[in-house]
Amino acid sequence: MTQAPSQTPTTRRLVTGTVLATGAAAAILALFVLPAEYGIDPTGAGAAMGLTELAASGEMTELQRGALRKGQVVSLSNAPVRKDRWEFELGPFKSIEFKYTMDKGSAMLFHWKTTGPVHYDMHSHPFDGGTALTESYSVADASEMQGSYVAPFSGIHGWYWQNQSMDNVTLVLEATGGFTESTLFDETGEHKRPIPTGD
Repeated sequence: MTQAPSQTPTTRRLVTGTVLATGAAAAILALFVLPAEYGIDPTGAGAAMGLTELAASGEMTELQRGALRKGQVVSLSNAPVRKDRWEFELGPFKSIEFKYTMDKGSAMLFHWKTTGPVHYDMHSHPFDGGTALTESYSVADASEMQGSYVAPFSGIHGWYWQNQSMDNVTLVLEATGGFTESTLFDETGEHKRPIPTGD
């Protein structure tokens, strides 16, 4: 009898995903960010691509639409950078899932915080293949998380949170990145949420 594969990500998959994401971020930093922002070119690729000249001329902002320069995250997508803030009250033992739609190579800086510990799962899945190809990057219990993220594929990218206490928990998410829309998933279904325009 063939047993259905488990949908829970294995430790090996989580470690592999983390290593790959870290490696990609380090490569982007060495190949693009350091040469273009600071004129530091450890690989020589920056000079070959003319990026070290951008550092001297200050033209990086114009040429890198979608670059999140202050956080040292470079987007490889042309998606415009947007700012977003979302607040939600999570009742006892309730859960919510929040996803940004992002193209492959789009970057995001994020910070979420809750008034009490929650169980969370940061994950994403591509449009082609759907939930069967879900990749989890971090699964834990916490009351705060912040960092940077570069979408490895075009799809939806975000978090699942579950309040495992008897108290209401307020969740605040702030993000800046190359996302086009957001979607909420709760017990009533899927709900599109527009990204507010302006600062």
